[in-house]
Amino acid sequence: MSNTNTPVQQYRTILNQSAVADASPYQLTAMLFAGVLDNLAAAKGGIERDNVALKGEKIGRAIEIIDNLRATLNMEVGGAVAENLRDLYDYMETRLLRANIDSDAAMIDEVAALMIEIKLGWDGIPEDQRDVSIPNAGGQA
Repeated sequence: MSNTNTPVQQYRTILNQSAVADASPYQLTAMLFAGVLDNLAAAKGGIERDNVALKGEKIGRAIEIIDNLRATLNMEVGGAVAENLRDLYDYMETRLLRANIDSDAAMIDEVAALMIEIKLGWDGIPEDQRDVSIPNAGGQA
């Protein structure tokens, strides 16, 4: 088991906190997408190595981040796009819960592919529109 209080981990924590403090709402949302993908990759590794604890921890963290992404949706401003994202986030969470129960790497791959599609759309927002596209901060769609 790894020690989360190692100097390297403390350094990474400080770097992450600094990056979050300096990030725009657009960048924060991009970090959430990356966090989901990182946790899904680690969960898949846990399945492949039959590490049940790692799998469960990383799937749980991915679901937690997806919950945060859902919380940023502005249903009034985002209309159908926000509704579709909400429904997709719900679907992703359901698939991840099932993937955890069944130790199914293919379900994790499915959710990762969906998240990559959303991330690609997010990354495709023109730079001059990134702040305009995020009313009231928090990456709201």
